[in-house]
Amino acid sequence: MADATQSIGILQFALDAVVSQQQVIANNIANQDTPGYQASQVTFQSSLAQALQQGGNATVSITPEGLASGTNGNNVSLSTEMTLLQENNLENKVVDNALSAQFTILSAALTA
Repeated sequence: MADATQSIGILQFALDAVVSQQQVIANNIANQDTPGYQASQVTFQSSLAQALQQGGNATVSITPEGLASGTNGNNVSLSTEMTLLQENNLENKVVDNALSAQFTILSAALTA
């Protein structure tokens, strides 16, 4: 079981990854009409899960989304990006709540 410092470190990594994911989604949306633009995605969940199970470091990767391109070579789907944005917002809230809980525990321990 992870101690408080490890838990906060893990949650910090997750928060950084969620922020990266937010930036990539925003970039995809901003380029929805740019000819030849290929949408990207951030992947970190499987790397984080593997690091938690087996030890080691987790990584954030930015990869192509792999959607089919339109006639102008652009493959941004606004509906897909909006769905990813909502999922990302939920992930952000979960990580934020978990970090708040960790700091509440630490605060209680320090004031006890």
